[in-house]
Amino acid sequence: EVVNVKDVKADNSVQLTGFIATYSEIEFLKSETRKINEILKKIWAEIGLTLVDFKLEFGRLADGRIILADEISPDTSRLWDANGQHMDKDVFRRNIGDLVETYTEVLNLLENAK
Repeated sequence: EVVNVKDVKADNSVQLTGFIATYSEIEFLKSETRKINEILKKIWAEIGLTLVDFKLEFGRLADGRIILADEISPDTSRLWDANGQHMDKDVFRRNIGDLVETYTEVLNLLENAK
C-alpha cells in the first residue's frame, strides 16, 4: 500500500487510505519526509533551482519495513529557477514549454554539478 506525504498533515493528523500504520510509524514517515526535504532543497539549490514542493510515496515490504517507493524527479517535484521559470512537470501541464528540453536542462545541471 502507498501513503502520500500530502496525507501527513503539519498538525500531526493523518489521512491514510488502505495503509495501516502505528503512531510510531507515522512519526517515522514524517521524520523521513523532513530529512528528504532538507536533502532535496540542498541538491536543487546547488544547481540554482528552488524546491517549491514535492510528492513522496512510501510502501511496506513483505517483512514490514517501510521504504521510499517512488522516484524523485522533476515529475514528482515542483522546481523553479531564479527567474521563476518552471523546471518541472508544470511545463507540460500548463503548456509553457518543451518538457523534454526542460528535463534535459535539469539533467545537464545535475551532471555538471558533479
